[in-house]
Order: sequence, then structure tokens, then C-alpha cells
Amino acid sequence: MERALKRHPTGHRRRFGGLLTTLALAAGALVALGGAPAAAADGNLARNPGFESGLSYWSCSGGSGSVVDSPVRTGAGALRAAPAGSGNARCAQTVSVRPGSAYTLSAWVQGSYVYLGADGTGTTDVSAWTPSASGWQQLSTSFTTGPATTSVTVYTHGWYGQPAYSVDDITLTGPGGGDPGEPVPGAPGGLRAGAVTASSVTLSWDAVSGATGYTVYRDGAKGQSTAGNSVTVTGLMPATSYRFQVAASNSAGESPKSAEITATTAAGGGEGPAVPKHAVTGYWQNFDNGATVQRISDVQSQYDIIAVAFADATATPGAVDFRLDPALKYTEAQFKADIAAKRAAGKSVIISIGGERGTVTVNDASSARNFADSVYTLMQKYGFDGVDIDLENGLNATYMTQALRSLSAKAGSGLVITMAPQTIDMQSTSAGYFKTALNIKDILTVVNMQYYNSGSMNGCDGKVYSQGSVDFLTALACIQLEGGLDPSQVGLGLPASPRGAGSGYVSPAVVNNALDCLAKGTGCGSFKPAKTYPGIRGAMTWSTNWDASNGNAWSNAVGPHVHGLP
Repeated sequence: MERALKRHPTGHRRRFGGLLTTLALAAGALVALGGAPAAAADGNLARNPGFESGLSYWSCSGGSGSVVDSPVRTGAGALRAAPAGSGNARCAQTVSVRPGSAYTLSAWVQGSYVYLGADGTGTTDVSAWTPSASGWQQLSTSFTTGPATTSVTVYTHGWYGQPAYSVDDITLTGPGGGDPGEPVPGAPGGLRAGAVTASSVTLSWDAVSGATGYTVYRDGAKGQSTAGNSVTVTGLMPATSYRFQVAASNSAGESPKSAEITATTAAGGGEGPAVPKHAVTGYWQNFDNGATVQRISDVQSQYDIIAVAFADATATPGAVDFRLDPALKYTEAQFKADIAAKRAAGKSVIISIGGERGTVTVNDASSARNFADSVYTLMQKYGFDGVDIDLENGLNATYMTQALRSLSAKAGSGLVITMAPQTIDMQSTSAGYFKTALNIKDILTVVNMQYYNSGSMNGCDGKVYSQGSVDFLTALACIQLEGGLDPSQVGLGLPASPRGAGSGYVSPAVVNNALDCLAKGTGCGSFKPAKTYPGIRGAMTWSTNWDASNGNAWSNAVGPHVHGLP
């Protein structure tokens, strides 16, 4: 497959090249180069803005940050943070602000792909960045808080695979969030877990004098907020241990976090939406390659399974990670909320592993374990319902089977597992992909073979069929149906538009005819299966983005047809 059409042509987060240069130019209004050192602004709301007191008030992910005496822009110290593995060395501070007020955020930075931003503004979260700052360079952006916003998180981060970056003299100007004489509350005590279900944990803690609210942190990430001293944390996975802390806040700021506790949810099956009997799968692109750029919320309603493309390999064999492409200007909070909304609407959202340029290898017990653990971590973090296997350079059936069974044991019966093999991968039951599918038949959702970018192939009757015809689709699907897969585990994968693949695009009418041929024995070409398969699962397309670029012609035609199958 010409997966440059399924990957950003610059290598999607591995090689930055022209895309980031273009983005840098587009962000020029947010980046001011050079300039004489300025005195600290009056009314700076950022605490310890020049890192003269070490990392006080700042929290850096994974211990990635430290204070150094060189390079320093002013004073005696500056922040230096080093991305490692799949991390981006994010350093953040929560600042008290006033609702409905305007603020300006700036900082001086050195390094490659350095970001400055604000989360939790209550309106539009903002950021500024530079692809390269060999000397001190100022980044600046601004935002207005929402009508109920009393605190925001300001942050800096780099980009994984890049050298350490430096930051000094961070300034947040605007109306202060509270009475300067009011003290920040102390850390809550007595944090404890109460009622536990398969998807929720009830927490309570001792009230703190002077606190007007509390924020719960789950596994180190900021979560729910409440005015009282108890809360029920929902949306959790069954039989899973979570780490919790809580912080108190008032108009003067947020307290240190409480002591950490661990709580484990009850056992139970997966609670995600059930995949319908006949389903449409669509890949969503986490990059911009010329197709319509979408958010998950933009994905057309005809898609029942949304495969987020793609997770990437890490330095740990078998392990994967996922980060939103900065080109999409899509915050993690928005992404998670959109996934939750799709799931609430009955859709399944899964993480796809691989693509044409994917380098994930699972070939021993250790890498199988790493694969299962890392995919499950992504499911917990983002709310994914499962995983799609789209490894286009072969796979080891023994250890991929082991990995998927381990993942199933963690995630429960609601786990969605899909596959997107190339045509050559499903020509014989002895092929690695086919063997893996049969090995996990009891937990497999659907195999959406890619009926494109392949040329002519053998059908189940031994004859050769040309790509791009009803016969090609039906005769090759027949191999899977007669080779041991249940009809509910077979889907037809086609491009959504002529631009979506190098070859193999067919009109939606051809897809519908092939589905009718397999399900009802009508609409066939010269090849007609010996029997019908009314339980055929449906169809898949690359991609929802290319579909949108083509006026949603594919989903508007194929979606209702799939959902109307017997």
C-alpha cells in the first residue's frame, strides 16, 4: 500500500521538514525574535517565573526538568528540560485567574520545537512555539478566560527525540485571581476510597480551612473538580489499579497535592458500546496529508468503529505510544472529550497500530507483554475501546496472539479488536495474519482486508481476479469466509476516494454490490459464492478524512447499505 497516503509525507512526527517550517511561518504572529532583556513585568501572576527558587511551584513530567546556571537569560537560574523516550518534558504551573478576563503569556526559550501554552482557559486553549531557537527567543500568546474559570495551567514542553530545551523569565499578565493577602490552602489530608464499581471509585478527604474547591488527580493527571470534599471518579476500566491525589484551592491558588492512595476497580466486562451486527469502520488521520482535517467530533455519523491512525513504536520493544499531531491544533482534553461523546453515541473508538511506515515488532514474550501493557495504558488514558492491527511488514502469529490475549485479559469482554491486512496477507491460512486471526477468533471483532494497492490476486475458486471489480471483492472475501473466519469477522476495506490510495478505488455502488453478493447472492459479477453469508460484518474505508474531502460520498452510500443488510 502507498501508505504515504496513510501517513504524513514528511514521516509524521519523525521527520519535521517543510510542515513545521510552514507552521512556524503561520505562527509568526505568536513568536517574537530577539529583543533586549526586559525587566520583570509588574503583576506577573506566574510564581518563581525565573526559576531562581529551583523548581518551586513547577512540576515537570517524569522528572525531566532541572534548574541550571547556564544558559540563563536573567538572574542566576533557568529551566532546562530534556525529553526522553516518548515524553515531551512538559513543565507546568497552575495559576489563579479571574473569570472573563484577558491575559498575556510569554517566556524566553532556547532549543528545538519548544512550546509555551495555557490549558484550562475555559475558552480556547492556546500555545506558541518555535522550531529552532539557537539563542534566547521570546514566545508570546494571549487568551481570555471563560465565565467560570478561576485557574489555568501554564506550561512549556519540547518534543520527543529532540535535545533538551531551556526556558527563563515566564510572564503571565492580567487581573490577579484573588486577594493577595489570602493564603493558599494547605494540602488535604485523610484521602480515602469508598464505594468501588467496575467503572468508578468514590473518594473523600478531610475539609481544608480556607479552601473553596478541590481537584482530583488520577495517575498524576488533573481530573475532576468539586466544591465539596468528596467525589465519584467515573469512566474507569474494570479490575484496574489507579493512583489518586487531591489538591485544595481558593482564589489565591492551589495547594500542594495530598498523599497518594491507590484504589482498584471491581472486576467486570468492558462497558463500551457494542459493535452493531453490520458495521462501518473508518480510519481517522492524526496528521494532515491533503485530506480534510477533522476532529473526532467531525467524523461522519455512519461510522460505527473509528480507528485512530496511528500509534507509534517507542524505544521499548513492542511498546507503542500516541501523541496528537501539533498540525491539527487539537488539545488532548478536546480529543478525550470527543472520544467520550462518540462512545456515548454508541460508536467504538480504537487505536490503530502500524500503517505503511509503522515499525512495531512483537516477536518474543517480552515485546508481547510490552505491547499489551502499552495499548492498555492508551485505552485507559484516552478512552479507546480497543485496538486495530495494521502492521504492513508482517507479524509473528505466535507472539501477536499472545499480546492480544494478554490485552483481552486486561480489558475484558468489551474489547474491540480489528485487523487491516493487505490482500497478500490473507491468501492462505498459513500466513501470519490469517493464523493470528484464527488464533483469536473467540475475541476478534472483524478483519477489514485492504482490497486495494495490490493488483490481481487469486480468489477462493483458484482463478485470478483483477483489482477494482465486484469479482475481486467477493472472490477474495470468500477465502476468509471459507478459511475459518465467521462472516461477522469479515469486512471489505476500500478507499473513500480516488486520492485515498494508489490503486483499487471503486465506486460505492461496487462496494454495495459486493456486499449484496456475499449476503444475499444478488449483484454478483462472474463469480458467485456457493452460499450466502448474511452475517457479513460490513465495510471499512481509508479514511474518514478522504471521505469528507469527497463530499462524504462513500459513507453516505455505503453506510446506509451496510446498516440495511439482513
